[in-house]
Amino acid sequence: MSDFHQHGPITTIHRLGNPDPLKLQRELEALPTKARPVLVLPCHARELGSPALRRIASELRKTNFLRHIVVGLDGADARAATRAVEFFRTIGKNTTVLWNDGPRVQSILAEMEHRRLRPGPPGKGRNLRLCLGWFLACTDAPCVAIHDCDIANYDRGMLVRLCYPVAARGMGFDVAKAFSARFSTRLDGRAMRLLAAPLLRALSAVEGFGENTRALEFLRYPLSGEVCLSRRIAARLELPSDWGVETAMMADAFRLCDPRRICQVDIAESHNHRHQSLSEKNPSAGLNKMGADIALCLLRNAARGPQKPTAANIGRLLREFRKNALRLLDSYSADARMNLLEYDRALELRTAALFARCIRRAAKEYLANPGTPAGTPAWNEIFKRFPKIKLALQDSAKP
Repeated sequence: MSDFHQHGPITTIHRLGNPDPLKLQRELEALPTKARPVLVLPCHARELGSPALRRIASELRKTNFLRHIVVGLDGADARAATRAVEFFRTIGKNTTVLWNDGPRVQSILAEMEHRRLRPGPPGKGRNLRLCLGWFLACTDAPCVAIHDCDIANYDRGMLVRLCYPVAARGMGFDVAKAFSARFSTRLDGRAMRLLAAPLLRALSAVEGFGENTRALEFLRYPLSGEVCLSRRIAARLELPSDWGVETAMMADAFRLCDPRRICQVDIAESHNHRHQSLSEKNPSAGLNKMGADIALCLLRNAARGPQKPTAANIGRLLREFRKNALRLLDSYSADARMNLLEYDRALELRTAALFARCIRRAAKEYLANPGTPAGTPAWNEIFKRFPKIKLALQDSAKP
């Protein structure tokens, strides 16, 4: 996106022209070992053997600036876990696979539950949380990068641009959040375009709601799975266990960090990944599940402000959401038309209507348990209350 416009208190780092990522990569490779980042890869067993993951591994073999790679593996039996360890060893870096369904990690989760440290149910958020715990307990690296395992057009330049603002000398950022254009033959990024964008605007329009979510409007893609964090921030994040984790991470980052130390960075000309199904009839799958998780995350973060969501102002929030979604459809239609992309307005309306139902479902869950925190305890708090967990995490990846 060839644009140098700066919006809000955070810095936007654009891709101006086609900068050579190898020059930036060599700077990172020149860092002393103790200053190099760790990479976290949240992975589900169904992604093992996928073309996207094979491409990611191939690109990672060409990098020499990572201190360690930690893979959080969900949904795997013993055979799949063994296959995952063998696969990730081919990258050739120091690589650890956390088998989240294995006995060692399950023992840690049971002890956390016993100590009321709320490990949460299985999900991407819990996967990321365990990986961050391993990073903090088992390394002294100054920063950690995170990206998904389903990026079909991945190249190492994406990782270089993601890590550079936090890892490189003199940049001075604690958080770098990635963004990039999401399109194929049509506009992609449905959860961002048709849920998060109109919902964030709606939250700002309802008095008292937007205080703890308004900063997210400065981000071009708060839902992206690619972020780099300083160790200080990673230790203090309070994350949910579900699909709301990326949004919650950034909401918490604004709570913990001076906005001047947060940036968003354009990491690629486009971003192509595995797309979730709508799952209109199944609230436990696809965008139907993801939408409710994201909406619940935003409601719980809004509740940290002076005004708590109630049944009355939830109704106003839904009306504002629908109004904003309809306005944005006109913008998306014009954008698609000028770029000669397909645009199915009827499908877009159906998707926005699905997300309205997701918000209503999330609101019902919130109102039933309004005191539930936005996230789980941060790792610095867990280490204070359960110091032996560090040794357990160190042992968790052993055969």
